[in-house]
Amino acid sequence: MASATFEPPSNGRPVPRATKLLIAGGFGVGKTTLVGAVSEIKPLRTEETLTEASVGIDDLDGVAAKTTTTVAMDFGRITISESLVLYLFGTPGQERFLFVWDELATGAMGAVVLADTRRLDDSFQSIDYFEERGIPFIVAVNCFDGARRYQPEEVRIALDLEPGAPVILCDARDRESVKSVLIALLRHAQSVAQQQRIAAGKA
Repeated sequence: MASATFEPPSNGRPVPRATKLLIAGGFGVGKTTLVGAVSEIKPLRTEETLTEASVGIDDLDGVAAKTTTTVAMDFGRITISESLVLYLFGTPGQERFLFVWDELATGAMGAVVLADTRRLDDSFQSIDYFEERGIPFIVAVNCFDGARRYQPEEVRIALDLEPGAPVILCDARDRESVKSVLIALLRHAQSVAQQQRIAAGKA
């Protein structure tokens, strides 16, 4: 986890703490859109056109209009304050690119699992990954136009999450909505870190 200690540069201003966050979720859930909506720089994207070779491999149920797919990562940056800059890494959604995740997860403070209620089963792979590695995460439900809306508690039960696991609704196209998701993740990750410090002190 990134250090919270800042060394002042020659101008007396604090050096921004670089914090790495992951944006994960199933194929076509809106990860590239989310990174692009909030990034203050032109996002780095590694999208390729879907071809006939992906037929039977990439499940297009619910995202039939999708013509491209992320094959490595999405990358964006957002400055939260003069002391905190977030670097966002969007993971590829297909299982065949899972080998990329370990590299992207190195040094990450936490993760957003972006979910689509029409394809909720696609969230389990991401949830299992972060639970197994002890990486704090929240679930953000991307509210697609025309999709049935569910309350966060309903989604928590459907995904079999712990009672305290944050689940929030969002619009991956909207900058302010995405900022709220990232702030919720930061607060959750800080809470988890504090609980771990307390537990370590009692050990």
